Amino acid sequence: MLIHQGRIFSFGTETATLPNGVQVELEIVRHPGASAVLPLHDDGTVTLVRQYRHAAGGMIVEVPAGLAEAGEDPEVCAARELAEEVYLKGELELLTVMHTTPGFTDERIWLYRATGLQPAHGQRDPDEFIEILRLPLGEAVAMVRDGRITDGKTICALLLSVGAAGPTSTP
Repeated sequence: MLIHQGRIFSFGTETATLPNGVQVELEIVRHPGASAVLPLHDDGTVTLVRQYRHAAGGMIVEVPAGLAEAGEDPEVCAARELAEEVYLKGELELLTVMHTTPGFTDERIWLYRATGLQPAHGQRDPDEFIEILRLPLGEAVAMVRDGRITDGKTICALLLSVGAAGPTSTP
């Protein structure tokens, strides 16, 4: 039963049959999916964003990311978000696809790494407040380890990229 249909997701209850045959009523969030991209510069630095996230309690450090538009290819979404949020373009490599919170949502995020970076024109969405950060990959990984980066997609993208920028990028 659909309870809410919003701009970003829908929410409702669904009856599911478990592998053992038991039927249960579940609360489910349906989400269109998203893409995220870690811009990795030739010098071993990465570009991240500090973005205001009301639900998370304020500013958090993340990789550039955003919702897929209806029918949009995840790689196209990643390239669009890279340009819109940090004004870059580059060669995209798929790192992985992850379920964000499979206990209650079908949301998946396609994680990419961008290399061969060049300036690009983009325009942020009006509901975004973003500051651009550029720091060594090793420093970003240290921020994961000490709890300054808590965003799941960002943690995955950074840890999957350790060593990708050469020996000077590791902590």
